[in-house]
Amino acid sequence: MTSVMWFRRDLRLADNEALCAAAKNGPVTPLFVIDPTLFDRAGAPRVAFMLRNLRALDQSMNRALVIRYGDPREVVPKFAQEVGASEVFAAKDFVSYGMKRDAEVAAATAKVGVTMRFVGSNYAVEPGSVLKADGTPYAVFTPFSKVWNSIGWPAPFPTPKVEWRGAPEIKCEGYPDEPACDAELPPAGEEAARELWSSFVDRALDRYVDIRNNPDVDGTSRLSPYLRFGVVHPRTLLAELNETKSQAHYRSELCWREFYADVLFRQPRTMWENLQPKMDKMDLDTDAKAKKRFQAWCEGRTGYPIVDAGMRQLLATGWMHNRVRMITASFLVKDLHLPWQWGAKFFMRHLVDGDIASNNHGWQWTAGTGTDAAPYFRIFNPVAQGEKFDPNG
Repeated sequence: MTSVMWFRRDLRLADNEALCAAAKNGPVTPLFVIDPTLFDRAGAPRVAFMLRNLRALDQSMNRALVIRYGDPREVVPKFAQEVGASEVFAAKDFVSYGMKRDAEVAAATAKVGVTMRFVGSNYAVEPGSVLKADGTPYAVFTPFSKVWNSIGWPAPFPTPKVEWRGAPEIKCEGYPDEPACDAELPPAGEEAARELWSSFVDRALDRYVDIRNNPDVDGTSRLSPYLRFGVVHPRTLLAELNETKSQAHYRSELCWREFYADVLFRQPRTMWENLQPKMDKMDLDTDAKAKKRFQAWCEGRTGYPIVDAGMRQLLATGWMHNRVRMITASFLVKDLHLPWQWGAKFFMRHLVDGDIASNNHGWQWTAGTGTDAAPYFRIFNPVAQGEKFDPNG
């Protein structure tokens, strides 16, 4: 019996638990739905990178991918009926919009006699799984990370042999036009992600703890865009890490991503609201003069070299070193006295790796309003930070 594999944030064949489950049942029809609710509000660099990875995925399945447009609540059940599928498989989503959508899709497919199965996720340990002994969630990273590590994760799932039943036999509505994008995007596809990981392992992994904070050194993996779209699963990377200091530190960086996903899953209001309500009382500037300062920050015209270099890098490449993200965020909130939400929205519009949980809770950390937050009175001195982490300018 044919099954539908509904790809979302898992644009890969390797280590894909949902695809493995779908392939056990017989032929698989691969589906991707262009959802205007998400597509229309995403930044051009992220959309362009997503489309390129979608094409790479399509190529890896001999152009069998079927693309449809519209509301998944209507498209998915109708498509399942069209291809005669008894089941639709997809990875779980843990953001509020996605969870609500998926519940409604499952109800709609059930009405037409099709079973919706959500299998696996884009995380090593699913949000909601890490709990204290009393069953409550963690609000601090360090104890969360200890339990996260103790729970562990399975070995990567093997790439299944799949009998694809898709395009051109089944109508594909085609790719949307790639949006105009001036950013120099990274190469797309699983092979590119594997090559980038191998290069990082050889080049910098065993020195990671010492060089990760230096933006003038090629000392990070730059895999965040691929993790964002599930071109590589974190489980695949974790399987290759040992217990040395540097590799353990890289593991903790992957854990930060999952910690923030867990926080947003449990408290969806914190997507755009302060995690700590007491910080709502802090006065911030939002007048015309504030908007002029914000525009200068956006364009890299603040007069502080490391801040301006970071913003120009973001506009040119869709990426920014994590240390520089913290410096530029601190400057916006604590020097320019502007709302963190302004900066978070700008980053989401321009970052190729823009992930709502990591981005917005990273901003809250810097602003002093979130989990493990840097105190509101602690300020990243942009001059000292530049001298320390970017001495060569």
